Formats: sequence, C-alpha cells, structure tokens
Amino acid sequence: MREVVISILLCILMPVVAYTQIYTQSTGAEQTENAEESTTPKVKEPRKSFIKGLRGIDSLSIKKVTLGSMIVPGYAQAYNRQYWKIPVIYGTGAAFIYGGSHSKSLYNKTGKSKYKTQSNFYYAGAGLVYLSGLIDGIASYKTPKDEIIPIKSTLYSTFLPGLGQAYNGDYWKIPVIYGGFAFTGYWLSLNNMQYTRFRNAYNIEVAYSKGETDTRSEFNGRLSEASLKNYRDNFRRQRDYAVLWIVLVYAVNIIDATVWAHLSSFDVSEDLAFKLSPTIISPSNLYAQKNNMPAIGLNLSISLK
Repeated sequence: MREVVISILLCILMPVVAYTQIYTQSTGAEQTENAEESTTPKVKEPRKSFIKGLRGIDSLSIKKVTLGSMIVPGYAQAYNRQYWKIPVIYGTGAAFIYGGSHSKSLYNKTGKSKYKTQSNFYYAGAGLVYLSGLIDGIASYKTPKDEIIPIKSTLYSTFLPGLGQAYNGDYWKIPVIYGGFAFTGYWLSLNNMQYTRFRNAYNIEVAYSKGETDTRSEFNGRLSEASLKNYRDNFRRQRDYAVLWIVLVYAVNIIDATVWAHLSSFDVSEDLAFKLSPTIISPSNLYAQKNNMPAIGLNLSISLK
C-alpha cells in the first residue's frame, strides 16, 4: 500500500514542483538579466532556456522540447500550450501505476499467476501513456505545413518503429519493419526455448553423474554430457545473434526514416536537365592528341531550366 501512495503522490507533486520552480526562478532571472548583459558576456543556461520556453519568452528546438518531456512528462504539452492534456497524462499514468501495484500486492498474498499478469499489463499501460505523451508532444510541435521535418521522422521512429515511415508517406515499409521484428523475435524465442531445454538437461545429467540425484533428463542418456553442452552453447549463441538482429532492425528503421525524410526535400522535378552527348575535342585542349589532331569524346552537361 505504501508503494501505491508514493507513486500517486509523485505523479501529483511532480508537475506542481516543476511549475513552482519555473515561476520562482524566472522572476529573479528577469531582474538580473539586464544588469548581466552590460557587465558580463551572456551565457545561455540550459535550465533557463527550458523555463523561458514554458513562459513563451524563448522558442526551443524540437530536440529540447522532447528532452524536457522525457524528464518531466507533460513538458511538451505545456510548451505547446495544450495544458488540458497534462492532467490526462498524469491521471491515466497514476491509474495504471495504482492498478499494477494493487495487482502485485494481490499476487504476493495469493500467489495466483493471473494477478502477476494483470500487474504486468498495468505497468505496460503506464509505459504506453508515457510514450504517448512523448509522441503527442512531437506531433503537436509547430512546424511548416506540408513539409517533412527530418528530426520529426527520427524521433517518431525512435519512440515507435514505423511511425517515421508513416510520417514520410512510406506506408509500405511498415509491414516490412514489423515483419523483421516478428521474424527476429520468433528466432529469439525459439532459440531461447531450446537453450533453456538443453541447459536444464545438461545440469540434470551432470547432477546424475555425480550421484546428486536419481532423476534423468528427458533424453535419458541418449545424448552425452558433451553433446548436451554443445547444443546448449549453440542455441545460446543463436539467441544472442537474434538479439543483435533485433537491434539492427530497430536501427535500420530509424536510419531509413531519417534518410528518406532528408531526400524528400531534394529537387527531382523536370526542371533538372542531364545530357550526355558525343563531342569533338579541339587540338588546343590539353586532352587532345599530341599530333594536333581533333579527338572524339563525350560531353556531360547538367543544368537547371
């Protein structure tokens, strides 16, 4: 019960403390700002820039707004002047945290696995609320309309794989990305299951050979200890490779969203002209033949209409 109370208090007090600190520090900063400009070089402190961004005095980059929202959930919504979303984020997050804590307490008392599953779902819901707050802050950040911003694509795909591709208009890539996650995830699960199976069998056979138990493994001596050890190590290696492939798919998802967002601003219209044609090089040219005879070559011209 103590964990529930603490989590709820933190969710309630966090924005109050943050906003109180913002207003108390900003009043003193305003009074001393003009005097400091005349005596010492002006140094822009990160904390002051975040405060000014909330008060509408200074504009912040989308990177800083996202960073502020990662540290203090709801910061992006406050910067975007969407204050009504802040209690929704904290209220929903607190409800999920309370549900997770309560289910965990019931699991500890009863030992029923359903309460443990419920607890995991509740905590996952709290994580989704936090993630949704970040994505909403990025989406609400004011940028020019009908223009793809690369940093938005990067942040979208970082927090939710495939969202950056949707932002770029490359919807066909989304099933490819999640297909890669599904395949590598299945590979990871399969190899982890086999690794656990042969690890347990090896440990049982070792204990049996030492006389510590009368129980045999499922293989019942059909495989030697050396063979079981080899199988165990091989499946563990394949499991580790699967983890690396999952990380690689995730990284490619971010890189793809960023690169194609940059390429979207390239001019590939019909105003670009590319022409390759044969030409005759005059004898005065440095590349002409030594006998002062004209030479045949190719002429490449790139121009804008």
